[in-house]
Amino acid sequence: MALKIALLSALVASASAFAPAQQAARTGVALNAEMSKSIPFLTRPEKLDGSMPGDMGFDPMGLSEIQTDLNYARWAELKHGRISMLAIVGLVAQSSGIHLPGDAYVNSDPFGAISTVGFAVNVQIFLGMACVELATFNQHYGEGEPGDLGWNSPDLLSKLSPDQLAKRKEQEIVHCRLAMIAITGATVQYMLYGKLGM
Repeated sequence: MALKIALLSALVASASAFAPAQQAARTGVALNAEMSKSIPFLTRPEKLDGSMPGDMGFDPMGLSEIQTDLNYARWAELKHGRISMLAIVGLVAQSSGIHLPGDAYVNSDPFGAISTVGFAVNVQIFLGMACVELATFNQHYGEGEPGDLGWNSPDLLSKLSPDQLAKRKEQEIVHCRLAMIAITGATVQYMLYGKLGM
């Protein structure tokens, strides 16, 4: 009998978790709130005013509200996106058999190749990344343009009009976001099936 009562009370307690919560009465309604371009039935977050390239007001988790500096967040998004663009190309090239000459580079498994190339190559890669990070560390926190590393070696941007430059920045952030999704999907697929593609 005690077991039945315990099970019944556990069932009632778990069912009450799905009951609608009591909501306090709202004192005002935001009739003039601007709606998000990406999700038209949600209001646009205050900090996402469309001033940054790629800003469509998409922030369903409210991360822009807890982020004090959106320039820092954009720097991180661009950095991870650029790395993801290189990574997805490298993952596809490595798994398709394209590699550098030499016995150390013939492993077509992108995750097994890390151990095949040896310690010295991995240290060189790590030191290269560290040099770039140290050279650009202070730019993340300043008032500069997010993503501008100051490397204007082939001068491709100075001849563009402001509209063309805005379009290029929009294209870059869209491609960064796509590459981050692509490398995540390709990594999961490779880990599950041991290969890319069908």
